[in-house]
Amino acid sequence: MGFGSARAATAAAHLFGAAALLLMLARGGESVSFWLPPPSAGVGGEGFLGGASRYLTLDERWMNQTLDHFNPTDHRQFKQRYYEFLDYYRAPNGPIFLKICGEASCHGIGNDYLAVMAKKFGAAIVSPEHRYYGKSSPFDSLTTENLRFLSSKQALFDLAVFRQYYQETLNARYNRSGADSSWFVFGGSYAGALSAWFRLKFPHLTCGSLASSGVVLAVYNFTDFDKQIGDSAGPECKEALQEVTRLVDGQLQGGSNSVKQLFGAPKLENDGDFLYLLADAAAIAFQYGNPDVVCSPLIEAKKNGTDLVETFASYVKDYYIGKFGASVASYDQQYLKNTTPAVAESAYRLWWYQVCSEVAFFQVAPKNDSVRSPKIDTRYHLDLCRNVFGEEVYPDVFMTNLYYGGTRIAGSKIVFANGSQDPWRHASKQKSSEELPSYLIECKNCGHCSDLSGCPQAPSNIEGDSSKCSSPEALNKVRKQIVDHIDLWLSECQEQGHDKEPSLGSRWSIASI
Repeated sequence: MGFGSARAATAAAHLFGAAALLLMLARGGESVSFWLPPPSAGVGGEGFLGGASRYLTLDERWMNQTLDHFNPTDHRQFKQRYYEFLDYYRAPNGPIFLKICGEASCHGIGNDYLAVMAKKFGAAIVSPEHRYYGKSSPFDSLTTENLRFLSSKQALFDLAVFRQYYQETLNARYNRSGADSSWFVFGGSYAGALSAWFRLKFPHLTCGSLASSGVVLAVYNFTDFDKQIGDSAGPECKEALQEVTRLVDGQLQGGSNSVKQLFGAPKLENDGDFLYLLADAAAIAFQYGNPDVVCSPLIEAKKNGTDLVETFASYVKDYYIGKFGASVASYDQQYLKNTTPAVAESAYRLWWYQVCSEVAFFQVAPKNDSVRSPKIDTRYHLDLCRNVFGEEVYPDVFMTNLYYGGTRIAGSKIVFANGSQDPWRHASKQKSSEELPSYLIECKNCGHCSDLSGCPQAPSNIEGDSSKCSSPEALNKVRKQIVDHIDLWLSECQEQGHDKEPSLGSRWSIASI
């Protein structure tokens, strides 16, 4: 997901990983990534998010993981990085919280709201890094041929194998034989989708899952993303953003490249790449709960007759590239073709491969009333996929949704949570049912993974602090509902023979949040 896009997701992922969870989702952190990819600690993450104090642990652990789960004759393996946090663990019978790292490098276990819930339930937290991302790559070279093992399906089997491996590790540590803990899975953005899909495909391995901003619906032309940006911006800000787009389009149409220099992006020779950068820069403010940082200066400039393009350029350079840590180079298709990027920069190419081969999330301009340039269309995305990965890579969205069910996912004990201002929520399950409860957190700055990260979502807040939300009670209400579901589903796991804590009675939780 150019969570705005894959790139934003990556920067976000870097934000989240560093602090917590897909700008990537578009093109993608703790993982804020969905698309930019989600947050971890990567590009610009440490400065914006605050570094180690935002982690529960940074201690790396490793396991041997199977490269191809679908070919029993292929015995190749790779080293997969993971983290564990046991400070709150009520050993040996407490539950295990599996926090999925998404489309970004995983630098540790972030100190977000999951930590609060782990303390409440006496849970251990374990978090494996997604294959290919960060230090968990099977190959040194990320050629298209070598990327063929990068998929959500392979990642789900990684999680299943990891669960078995860690359960055995835990049993050995506490000298138990054959014990099976109560596991609960968590993820945000793309990792939120993985969380839902893991419960769907491996219901016997988890008591339930939380899909925070879980993008379970693969979308070919994701016009609702742009429409939500307009709705979240409000009439005045939306009009200002649209005027910026028209003015920039006009300058590019006239053959002037000076506007790229103004935004600090003169190396983006492809106009589509440059316009995608601008669209992501605008989207990120609403996706991660900082609407005023872009809207206030634009509205003020429009009232005062100040140059709107220059005002927006200052925002892009100071906030999106400066504080947020977005990489201008990552919008360059030539850059994305690099098959040996540094570990900190590999997420951009990796997430685009997942976009181009499986989920699309093509953030195209709607036919009418678009905020982004109409030049960002389906053809732009298909050309990018072909240019970067070759003719054989194409997102089979139909088959992805057929396999997982999209928003018609038929699993059970999966709770979905979305922020009202998050454009990614339109790829999530927003219709609630008894087996698949879904909650919308409604407030001015409730965006991507606000249930875990608090407000704003980037930078992430220690323990997911809700006090900066425009409506803290809205977030706290949904959090209580999430905790109630976890409480119930863990207790049902107990009744089915999983580890029990006799003093707890019928429920796991013993403290109020």
